[in-house]
Amino acid sequence: MSRQHSFTRIENDLLPAFRLKLGLAESTEDVRKFFGYAMADLLSKVFEGRFPAAYEDLTLAPVDDKGFAASTRLQEFPEFEAMWTASDLSAIIGRFAGVAVNRYRHLEKNPDKTESKMYPTPDRVGQGRQP
Repeated sequence: MSRQHSFTRIENDLLPAFRLKLGLAESTEDVRKFFGYAMADLLSKVFEGRFPAAYEDLTLAPVDDKGFAASTRLQEFPEFEAMWTASDLSAIIGRFAGVAVNRYRHLEKNPDKTESKMYPTPDRVGQGRQP
């Protein structure tokens, strides 16, 4: 019988900050960025430095059924396949992706926050700043 690995402790450490960042996201691009950095952090902790995780290794893919896509570099890493099948890593990444995709779709349907960031109204420019 093979040994099962569980990474729920790492998930529980990363999830609160990830949810907070998603709540602050002002655009769909912010959501993609926060997901990429969170997944790089997750992979770094899972592989304990044996794999130099990068932002591009796991990307948000809202149109995909899984909600994410793994890079070729990650898929070719020898330990990845073994860890993917012998642990809860796929479920954890799926949960992170689910949260991110929900936020992505919300911002996509309600672009008000993004537009206010990109195109501020002239009467609000500089408000809240003291000379």
